[in-house]
Amino acid sequence: MEHVESLTKYVTHFVDQLVFSGVEHVVISPGSRSTPLAMTLAEHSEINHWVHLDERSAAFFALGIAKEQHKPVALVCTSGTAAANYYPAIVEAHYSRVPLLVLTADRPHELRDTGAPQAIDQTDMFGSYVRWYHDLAVPGEGLHMYARRQAARAVEEAVGNHPGPVHLNLPFREPLVPDFNLQGLWREGVKPIPRALSGNPALQEEVLEELFQRLKSYERGVIVVGPQSDEELAPFVTTLAARLGVPILADPLSQLRAGAHDKRNIIENYDALLKSERIQELIEPDYILRFGAMPVSKAYLKWVKKIETYADHFIVDTYKSYREPAGITAQFIWSDPAVFCSKLSGFFLEGSYETDWLELWHKLNSTAKNQMLSEPEDQMNEGHAVVYLSEYIPDNSNLFVGNSMPIRDVDSFFMSTPKSVKVLANRGANGIDGVLSAALGSSISGHRTTLLLGDLSFYHDFNGMLIAKQKRLPLTIVVINNNGGGIFSYLPQVNHPDHFEELFGTPLDLDFSKIVEMYGGVHRKAESWEDYKKALAESYGSDGLFVVEVITNREDHVAFHKAKWQSIEESITTWSEDEC
Repeated sequence: MEHVESLTKYVTHFVDQLVFSGVEHVVISPGSRSTPLAMTLAEHSEINHWVHLDERSAAFFALGIAKEQHKPVALVCTSGTAAANYYPAIVEAHYSRVPLLVLTADRPHELRDTGAPQAIDQTDMFGSYVRWYHDLAVPGEGLHMYARRQAARAVEEAVGNHPGPVHLNLPFREPLVPDFNLQGLWREGVKPIPRALSGNPALQEEVLEELFQRLKSYERGVIVVGPQSDEELAPFVTTLAARLGVPILADPLSQLRAGAHDKRNIIENYDALLKSERIQELIEPDYILRFGAMPVSKAYLKWVKKIETYADHFIVDTYKSYREPAGITAQFIWSDPAVFCSKLSGFFLEGSYETDWLELWHKLNSTAKNQMLSEPEDQMNEGHAVVYLSEYIPDNSNLFVGNSMPIRDVDSFFMSTPKSVKVLANRGANGIDGVLSAALGSSISGHRTTLLLGDLSFYHDFNGMLIAKQKRLPLTIVVINNNGGGIFSYLPQVNHPDHFEELFGTPLDLDFSKIVEMYGGVHRKAESWEDYKKALAESYGSDGLFVVEVITNREDHVAFHKAKWQSIEESITTWSEDEC
């Protein structure tokens, strides 16, 4: 069999199996050695291919698609350093449990370690950050079923019991161009490999009965829902909270603050409340039952360490893992969270159990909310930028949030809403790289997407805007521009002014309008609240890239937040002392 024929059958069966196994999107970074894969993926009628020139942005774009759609997405690049540029997104996918299929083209084995051009050691190059790695055989006669098996396993490894990235390294010999006019391509004469059957883990009835008896013995409990992506969890966990008569401390990425589910037990302002030691004395719990990853709130992290000696801690996770960065003693419960909540709720009486404990949390949250949402001054600030954004953001849309200060401001100022808003972020590794590209990836589903990020994150990934221009992707970007890294102003480094601005403040002094114009977007600078609200409304009426730049003062940022926290503490201290 000629080389071209064996190459063509190898890659067509490989790609067809990916599609059969559920891969709907592939992001291709152009190059020569990946020609067989790229052309075959573009030729297949049942997979959507996206061409992204910058490999780092391409990987985050794929991550955004997979994160929003909860489906595996393939990445393709040529040999050499191209694959190394995928590394940051693979790390993020690993920690945030997002299924990516990383397909790196490579030189054939005889050209490795010989000084051949664009040939680096790609074997197992992503190490422990991928769920599975395989260095495939060079295409040859009769290997098309072998190629199918590797494709099928790659998908199963990516979406299986512990989702995440996988890496297949595919060496190709020249010539590299397949011939799609040959017979026996795609699915002809073979059976595709069927998907594996699996089920969600659930606890046995006797174990649930034991846990029920234990929870029933407590008087003051708290449910915490940290960052998690299961949109089906909300009605089950809120039902459990109602029957237990306990509050739910809902992280902004919990998928609980927005939507049509019951929000009577939702506490959004726990971060502000827990910053006060006086308030902490009012809300000492007997137990904490946590779902999802550790919340964004640093105040919460400190609090659980403080109360470890007298509060029992339970962590529910679908997969066998040990996500407990506080270093406290905890009971891990490995079970599907929605199934767990549903079965445990069945042991309690139906309806909503009202308690003095729950009433206290409601009063605390209401007091904090009034302070956080009080009318803003004329001067622009990050907090009310989030407040107005939550008012203007469309129903049935996505909000993608950048790291550092934006996610913390969303935690503080994005309150419960009946709108259906999916809140996403790259909180696996918490980096500022690739945020813009990931948001663009999340936008392809057809749901309007809004990206909130800082000026440094925007600068770090503005290459990602090219695909927005090419594909006319609708994205509203709100850039909080305080000319530097605002989060460092909260850290001890700020007390060393000789080096602070150069090493940590890092002012950019850039005119972002020129960058946005280069990528065919609309730019509006908001220097007043009226400017801001008008720009938001205009952006949601557009069908392309729209950037709203909010100008704030980094030097006022810390004082603004501390004043809010102080006012909350004073208000609560006043009424708590009056009631004593």
